[in-house]
Amino acid sequence: MSATSADPDTAPAAATAPARRRTGSPWVLMYHSVTEFTDPAEDPYGITVTPRTLEAQLLWLRSRGLRGVSVGELLRARAAGRGAGLVGLTFDDGYTDYLTAALPLLRRHDCTSTLFVLPGRLGVDNVWDPLGPRKSLLTAEGIREVAAAGQEIGSHGLLHQDLTAASDDVLQQELRGSRELLRELTGTLPQGFCYPYGYLDARVVAATRAAGYGYACAIDPGRLAGPHALPRTHVSQADGAGRLRIKQLRHRVRGLRRAVSR
Repeated sequence: MSATSADPDTAPAAATAPARRRTGSPWVLMYHSVTEFTDPAEDPYGITVTPRTLEAQLLWLRSRGLRGVSVGELLRARAAGRGAGLVGLTFDDGYTDYLTAALPLLRRHDCTSTLFVLPGRLGVDNVWDPLGPRKSLLTAEGIREVAAAGQEIGSHGLLHQDLTAASDDVLQQELRGSRELLRELTGTLPQGFCYPYGYLDARVVAATRAAGYGYACAIDPGRLAGPHALPRTHVSQADGAGRLRIKQLRHRVRGLRRAVSR
């Protein structure tokens, strides 16, 4: 899980393009696991949606004239003035169910997404979630299969650690080490990073930029918001059309507040 359990009220050229404050931050949705479940106790962190719910949410986007794309694609489009109608889709942690449940739905609805993976935890499970059920993580072959399907692969660090509490050496391993491992796995140097748990500070953001990432995803980064601390909207099983609309409006309002405060 890359976010806290609470539901919060690219190419380098795209990320370094001049800020377009009049349009606000891009809307980026945050998912984790996509699988069947019936008991809320099976999802104590609120990170799981069923395939049926994911499909309904993708259809809702379409009904609003929106299409889900990877963050890299979204930022490139915005830099070229073609971002209208696009929403970023992200999936944290690299669960196996992305390949079996999420990817078929994304293809069906002509969407792409960014999958943030942990190359230091290939083929194991979400050991960092003490309360949640064990969920398997993709193997190296699974990550390559996702990349071959046209989805963006980004780094979530090596081991899913709180980077704000990491020493400088560990921070570099998590940022640069994971990036190099993903290049070895996929043949492509990832442009996107996602902060585990959504935790970040000025030191971590600066180190992420210096490590060569074109952009990085957070949750609610406050005054640190920018290309290397993109805010995201957590999406849960409970989010039907009404709640999604409220979250869309809330994103716009927060974006305006951030722009005014700068």
